[in-house]
Amino acid sequence: MTETTSFPARRRPRWRLCSLALLAAVAMAGLLVRGVRAQAGGVAPNPLAALHWRFIGPIGNRAAAIAGEPGNPMVDYVGAASGGIWKTENGGVDWKPVFDHEDVSAVGALAVSESEANVVWAGTGETFLIRPFYPMGDGVYKSTDSGRHWEHMGLDATGHVGRIVIDPHDAQRVFVCALGQLFKAQPERGVYRTTDGGKTWQQVLKVDDNTGCSDLAIDSKDPDTLLAGMWPLLIHPWNLDSGGPTGGVYVTHDGGTTWHQLAGHGLPAAGHAVGKVAVAIAPSDPQRVYALVQDTQPSFYRSDDGGRTWTLVSHDHLMMQRDSYYVRFGVSPADPDRLYFLSPNYVISLDAGKTFVRPNTDGFASAGGDNHDIWIDPTDANRVMVANDAGASISLDGSRSFEHIRLPIAQVYHVTTDDQVPYNVYGNLQDASSFRGPSNNLQSGGFGGGITAADFEAVGGCESGFATPDPTNPDIVWSGCYEGVISRIDLRDGQARDVSVWPDVDDGWAPKDVKYRWHWTIPIEISPFNPKQVYVGSQYVHETTDGGQTWKTISPDLTLNDKKYQGNAGGITYDNLYTYDASVIYAIAESPVKRGVIWAGTNDGQVSLTEDGGGHWTDVTKNIPNLPPMGTIWNIEPSPFDAGTAYLTVNLEQMGDYDAYVYKTGDFGRSWQLISGGVPHGMNSSAHCVIEDPVRKGMLYLGTDNAVYVSWDDGGHWTAITNNLPPAPVYWLTVQERFGDLVISTYGRGDYILDDVTALRSVDKAQAANAPDLFTPRAAYRFRTISDRRLSKPGARIVGQNPPYGADIDFYLPAADPHASIAILGADGTVIRTLHVGGRPGLNRAWWDLRAENGKMPHMLVAPPGAPWVPNGPEGYHILPAS
Repeated sequence: MTETTSFPARRRPRWRLCSLALLAAVAMAGLLVRGVRAQAGGVAPNPLAALHWRFIGPIGNRAAAIAGEPGNPMVDYVGAASGGIWKTENGGVDWKPVFDHEDVSAVGALAVSESEANVVWAGTGETFLIRPFYPMGDGVYKSTDSGRHWEHMGLDATGHVGRIVIDPHDAQRVFVCALGQLFKAQPERGVYRTTDGGKTWQQVLKVDDNTGCSDLAIDSKDPDTLLAGMWPLLIHPWNLDSGGPTGGVYVTHDGGTTWHQLAGHGLPAAGHAVGKVAVAIAPSDPQRVYALVQDTQPSFYRSDDGGRTWTLVSHDHLMMQRDSYYVRFGVSPADPDRLYFLSPNYVISLDAGKTFVRPNTDGFASAGGDNHDIWIDPTDANRVMVANDAGASISLDGSRSFEHIRLPIAQVYHVTTDDQVPYNVYGNLQDASSFRGPSNNLQSGGFGGGITAADFEAVGGCESGFATPDPTNPDIVWSGCYEGVISRIDLRDGQARDVSVWPDVDDGWAPKDVKYRWHWTIPIEISPFNPKQVYVGSQYVHETTDGGQTWKTISPDLTLNDKKYQGNAGGITYDNLYTYDASVIYAIAESPVKRGVIWAGTNDGQVSLTEDGGGHWTDVTKNIPNLPPMGTIWNIEPSPFDAGTAYLTVNLEQMGDYDAYVYKTGDFGRSWQLISGGVPHGMNSSAHCVIEDPVRKGMLYLGTDNAVYVSWDDGGHWTAITNNLPPAPVYWLTVQERFGDLVISTYGRGDYILDDVTALRSVDKAQAANAPDLFTPRAAYRFRTISDRRLSKPGARIVGQNPPYGADIDFYLPAADPHASIAILGADGTVIRTLHVGGRPGLNRAWWDLRAENGKMPHMLVAPPGAPWVPNGPEGYHILPAS
């Protein structure tokens, strides 16, 4: 007798042009979704294992830590700021992630043992802090097989680890430099020591609950001597407060058992407030030690007697810009005078910090921009590696040249899609720009071809905020940037227009002193009812209906407007760049069900609603039960099924609370319910974005600092659908409705797509029925292969050259004339520009960049106060232009 399986009848998709309905029979007996049944060997099955996350790009950016295997240039490790650890075993030709099975992605420190190269340590949570976007770490990890496997070695509460130092003669003896959780006072900040490979730890240096370790250096000849840089730091949504009297340089000569602060004798006196501190001991001459200190101006100190006395060497800003951000340098193991400073520029000193060699001069190359970490092979001073905002840079000739490595570690803030076939994905990439890339570039007919970095294009805006296409015309894209800048680009001709609400750029001003306050990631919302109706947020909601030609304010100040949260950020040196201001709108969303129902959430925990398009607003914050104060309303999701229903996430990480807060209202905000109780608690549980499935009511998707969750019962229960997804922060989610794809942006590993959530929408019902089921398939498209006409792609060794910008002007001379010039005249005969070009006999060509005469460099008759680095020339004091 033959057994048959019957499936319940389902409506099949209609056949339509260029589409193909696919049928698949799937037997799903005994599938468990909200509880995992242990199998015979004790191994718990993953009922959603068939779901695969597909990485699509774009090109990556920030690396925060770097290290290599001493003496072996084939093996290097890179720690991404929020994208895990990457390793090469063939000198940088190929790279692979080796840390994706852990629960955290932010890497702040890497160290490889000199005595046992298979021993590698990683410290989690980066310490290069300038924006309110960085995931928490959960301690330190160790590998004893060169990164193939990792073991969590504790120090869970240290938050952000900036250095790990291994005794060069004893791989069991390790020191950890822990900055702390940063968002609250805590006793775990300081320096830790293990002498048994991490089995046990001692906190050997603690200053106080607000002061952590920013840097650590060991004497390679006497590993009982170490220097530590201690940094007082506290961060909240309204301020990064760097510096205090407890900061400075500390030393031990007994392996960390006792420490004392080095103050005076050339260094700042005890009690003098300093911020971030970097330290180094010259490997070739341990009596030569250095300290780079954040003070009211950059301060670089040198000692030639092991730290007993010090000399102030320089205040030059080339060493350290944005003082609470960079502050790191390296010393050549072969020459105590040769120093490498990491800041926006990669700067070298050959005379112990007295003078500096700029990159791309005197035979030295640039390692890249916005540099963070450096590692120099202790056995080969010519092998220099730098981690920066473009990935990693590797030199084998002492910085004469660099190989620049780009990794798939993109930090993407938000993700949107259009409705083309195939659709495109949009977002804003930190350290780069707004972008558009394909969900399927149709190479090899969509079967086996890959999406390359060359498939992505810029769409206006800059590194932060949103990039959102017009839902009726994907060639029109609205994109944001810090400084409150809004751009509108037409991709048909590439023309981008600045359509900002307010023309002033307020860099450097305290938020309380400006007309409009903007966040780094300014919210942009296109009305679902009228694509010409666009909303953006300062402390007010602004609206345009004419493509950004004009704007009107449609709300009062929706923030707390508490002036104590609108002061200067930065601490002892100010850094006001739209990154720390609580009194701004962070989220705007209009209901897709009822026009004029608009929600707004702020960076200081306020939620407001208008039901008449901005005529009247209601503060509904007080209706949210047990809401901790000063959280970031990261997103608001109006339900696509009911005008009165909405969901929101509150992120309290910068208030020292790492739980997921997700709320729901069903009555226009008059009452709320916490629905995130089922999300696991941990250092990386903070919630970022919740959305409702557009097909199944009450089905939710949630992104946290290390996972994606789904709920089939309106938040009653949550199930992780991480599978092959790396543990990077998930900042935004959207469902592309035509294809039914779940598309996410991660802040550390780029964009991912979970293809076709049709079956996911019904899998819980199949479980409940406990019978075979056939899920209705979505429409499938037949595509033709598109021939790739590009001759070069990023990563290739051939790079095309663009013509110079502007107008080319050709002329002929019968004889050489070094004084030949060209005058560009306006219609009225006025000279607009004079080009001093010189000429040779015969045909000549010059290029005019369509600009008028360059402005002249201003000169000052007196030195600017507090700026002794400004040089005095024959025409007066002047600031040299940056190279």
